[in-house]
Formats: sequence, C-alpha cells, structure tokens
Amino acid sequence: MRFEKWQALGNDYVIVDRAELPFELTAQRVRKICARHVGVGADGVLLVAREDRSHGGPEKGGARSNGAERAGSLRIFNPDGSEAELSGNGAREAALYMHRHSWSPHATFVIDTPAGEVTPTIIDERTCTIELGHAATSSEDFPGGPADGRSELAASGRVWHFQHVSIGNPQCSIEVEHPDALEALELAVLGPPIEAHALFPNRTNVSWYAQLGDDRIRARIFERGVGETLSSGTGAAGAAVAYALRSPGRERTVTVLLDGGELRVRVGADLLVDQTGWAQQVYVGRLSAELLAELERTDADRG
Repeated sequence: MRFEKWQALGNDYVIVDRAELPFELTAQRVRKICARHVGVGADGVLLVAREDRSHGGPEKGGARSNGAERAGSLRIFNPDGSEAELSGNGAREAALYMHRHSWSPHATFVIDTPAGEVTPTIIDERTCTIELGHAATSSEDFPGGPADGRSELAASGRVWHFQHVSIGNPQCSIEVEHPDALEALELAVLGPPIEAHALFPNRTNVSWYAQLGDDRIRARIFERGVGETLSSGTGAAGAAVAYALRSPGRERTVTVLLDGGELRVRVGADLLVDQTGWAQQVYVGRLSAELLAELERTDADRG
C-alpha cells in the first residue's frame, strides 16, 4: 500500500489514497499506523479520495457556489483512532498533495470534509491559503454556553476564562497575560482535564495564547486526541478568532507564532476565516507485506 508522509509546521500526517486502501481504516488500524516505534509514526492519518467526474453534476465535480470545483474528499484521523472533523494543517497538506498529483486543473478548488467544504488556493508548491469557513461562538460542542461563547471553567486547581470557537471543530481558547507565563504552562498536565471537561460533550481542542504585538500572538496547542503539538491549524484559527473578538466588527489578519512556525490567519468582520501557511512532503513509501497482514488481522472491536 502506497502512502506519503507530509508535515506542516511539524504537524505530520500519513496521507493515504482511499483507492490504495485494501481494508477499512478502523480506529485500531489508525493507532498502529501512527505508532512511532512499530508503525509509520505520525500525528494522524489523512484519507483522501479523488473526485469522480465521470458523471458530472453537482455531486460529481460540479461547480460550487464560489465557482470552484471539488477535487476530492478528506477524512482526518487522530493518532488515538478518533476522527476529527477538520484539521487546518491536515487540510493544507491534503490540498498540496492533490495539487501535486493534478487532482484539479485549477489553483482554487474545493475539498469535502466532515466539517463541510474547505477551499484551498495554491500559491506555490509548498504554500496555500485555505478558506476554512465561518467561525461561530456557539455550537452543539458547547451546548450550555452563551451566544458569545465566553465562559469559565475550573480545572487543575485553577479557574480559566475562555472563548469557545467552532471552526469545523471545537476550540477552547484561553488568553494568558504575558508570553513568559504562556511558556511556563505545563500543557501535558493542564490540557487533559480541559479537553475532557463536562462542558464539552465531544471533548475540545485547547489553545493558550498571549499577545506579542499588534495582530501578532504566540499560541500553544493541546489537540484533542493528540496532546500538545508543535502546531495546529484550527487551534491557531481558534486563538486568532478569540483575539479578534476582543475588537469585533472589523477584519483582522493575525500572525500566530506556534512551536512549529508561523501561520497567517485572516478573520473577517463576519468571522469568515482563511489561513495561509506551508506544508511539504517528507517521503513516499509502501507498507510492508508483514505490516499489511498485521493490519488485516486487527480486530477493531477489541480496540
């Protein structure tokens, strides 16, 4: 089975074309593929499928409302086997993968995800801008929350004031007063009880951020189903939206400094979000016959 390893700001994924996959991609199989000592090793698996244009029409390569055509679909699996609705870094890697393999003749195209459509625009071979859609401050992922998404919770002996943001997936964004205080946080300790807090029935991603200057912030991310990561596209988007909401009603372009590098996040007055950054191929490989046989034998029901 052919696969490609890609990374974006240190956030690494195994990309698999569904046409290459000889079995269902179950949670336990994902965990084995992502295992860094006995598998390929990754922060997750991106399962991509090329659009079937053989029949045409709106569900078969037809143009969307923005005039762009669908190139394919994307499903995102975390290393614990759970499925994510969206990943900003993962979507960017998938978009550049599709571009490299000529899945669309256009620089701008549409990718279907469980969170809905995202629209990448290719800038060059390693850079693209992705329109992630409209962020929201209320969602079913924070069912008891107020309309503005601002609330507080108690975890790890502290009370945290946070901004809930839904950007294809749930984000809990927490502002920290000073960058030094941000760097001192132990995310491995603080992240799990917030991720699994009763306020968030589907768990949540968590970002802590501090202002560095005008429209420039530093963020650290604890990703749902992953843990602390070098970067997260949707985590950066959540932090940028939370920052922008301090002065709502106008467009802001926020530079987010993550452990793995920088992302530029544009937040519209209507909370339409797009994100610009890079991703690159690490290597191309094939799973061995031995590992494929082991994955075939895997009983997903036993987790």
